[in-house]
Amino acid sequence: MLTVGRKDARRLAIRAQLLGRERPADLLSMVRQLTLLQLDPVSAIAPSADLVTWSRLGPSYATADLRAALDSHRLIELRAMVRPAEDLALYRDDMAHWPGRGTLKDWQVFIRDWVATNERCRREILARLRDGGPLPSRVLPDLCDKPWESTGWTNNKNVTRLLEFMVARGEVAVAGRKGRDRLWDLAERVYPDDPVLPAEEAKRERDRRRLRSLGIARASGTESPIEPAYVGQAGEPAVVDGVPGEWRIDPSLLDEPADAPSDAPFEGRAALLSPFDRLVWDRARTADLFEYEYQLEMYKPAASRRWGYFALPILYGDRLVGKLDAKADRADAVLVVNAIHEDVPFTADITEAVNQEIADLAAWLKLEVRATS
Repeated sequence: MLTVGRKDARRLAIRAQLLGRERPADLLSMVRQLTLLQLDPVSAIAPSADLVTWSRLGPSYATADLRAALDSHRLIELRAMVRPAEDLALYRDDMAHWPGRGTLKDWQVFIRDWVATNERCRREILARLRDGGPLPSRVLPDLCDKPWESTGWTNNKNVTRLLEFMVARGEVAVAGRKGRDRLWDLAERVYPDDPVLPAEEAKRERDRRRLRSLGIARASGTESPIEPAYVGQAGEPAVVDGVPGEWRIDPSLLDEPADAPSDAPFEGRAALLSPFDRLVWDRARTADLFEYEYQLEMYKPAASRRWGYFALPILYGDRLVGKLDAKADRADAVLVVNAIHEDVPFTADITEAVNQEIADLAAWLKLEVRATS
């Protein structure tokens, strides 16, 4: 079993996430390597998918590029994730067997029965989309016989919930966006007509691609209905010095000699990361490999925040060195920098590189930097 140090493990992760000095060639090749961009409506600085892309592509990235790739269906939106269109073949078999195989869990039975009870509404949505799609959800009729009940924000959001289950069934898809509205259409008009992989083969391939995008990950972990952080038996087993448990490593990221990854060349840089960036998304992995603590604090009362509403993790070389508390004030055309929190004392080189990243971020947003302290 391969043994690596924390530094080598961090470098594997950074290299896999395209955060080394050499930037990816274009948007599509970047998404294919990352496997996904997480969509999130919070734009305290910029939407997360755009922040993640900017941190890789740099000033050459224009937000219109992502919208154009989605509108042309080169990239596909699936359950709040942007994925390469060809990756839909890895999910279609599971869609065909919605809500699951074998003995269903209670929650699967509940949603199956809820959709069946609202069959009249489902058929009407399909008819409206067939005749006039793509359409926003607000113009689709709510003919649900049983409302969706929830203690959260989805309560009585009948059409939206039904559409999301119809996505999981492979019947409808997000065909693009108009402003904040998702545009819905029949899946057959959006998804590529690629051969569908059988479920077990598709799962193995998803694990393989996920490990390729992460570089190093745990074999198992907490279940997630959308995108796990673990990778099954993909790659090769490894241990990380000083970190208990077994890891899986993508061997293609190890330069020769394979038993000495510390010999692999590595050139890092400074980068400002979205809180939803895959490098830091798995907080336990981030703590294990980077010895870095992070929590998204936008749901906390202001007085309880340590780092800020939407603090950006700061990468420098092969370390996560701090957090940037900043906010885009578009009304005044400024990027307000409230604080730069140093997890390690910044050297002159780190300070210069981080300040340059902040200036580059502001320039990309067409804002001026304003420090509050």
